[in-house]
Amino acid sequence: MPLSHPRRSALSEQVIAALRAQITSGEWPVGSRIPTEPELVGQLGVARNTVREAVRALAHNRLLDIRQGSGTYVVATSELAGVMHHRFADADPRHIAELRATLESGAARLAAERRTEKDLGQLDTLLLRREEAWESGDAEAFVTADATFHLAVVAASHNDAMTAVYADLGEVLRDWLREDVGGELTPQTRMDHTRLVDAIRAGDAETAAAEAASYPFLCRPGRFTPAGG
Repeated sequence: MPLSHPRRSALSEQVIAALRAQITSGEWPVGSRIPTEPELVGQLGVARNTVREAVRALAHNRLLDIRQGSGTYVVATSELAGVMHHRFADADPRHIAELRATLESGAARLAAERRTEKDLGQLDTLLLRREEAWESGDAEAFVTADATFHLAVVAASHNDAMTAVYADLGEVLRDWLREDVGGELTPQTRMDHTRLVDAIRAGDAETAAAEAASYPFLCRPGRFTPAGG
């Protein structure tokens, strides 16, 4: 639906908000290419310059990446997620693993204490989807399925602050997993998360926390440099 046409600055803000909504809603997921500039002009009913200004603003905030000759791609779901991705792009893999272990073990402990039947149903569904992605042999599909599963574990903690922080770190963690898994799925990188879901279902907080804390370190040999090295 074409947008209304108030003064230029307000219109630009409307376009930025409309594009951001497409990203945050998941309509344009991370990694996807957004519609071309002419397509956005047609969809929004605004001038080309206004669309260009909005796209550049979101690129500046690191939600979008403008790639000359290829298109514009979604790289984060929020401004903070974009900042996180940029900030930790070159972080030590061990430090990212330690961050994951700390966040996910704490969340899993809370999930075991607070999970609802709806949470358990969601975890069962996403665990199955994760297994199906692995069986397909598609590494990128597996990364997405695994990240979605882990976010659901954190969400089952019912700690909104923890869930928001984890979501904002999402692309950082997906990059970490992509490097860990590599371009091809192999038996060495397969990890069964059934015990984690079983522990959450049983209300076993200690086991859930221990399982979640161990996963980030079950990596390809040689992934980490020695601690302190």
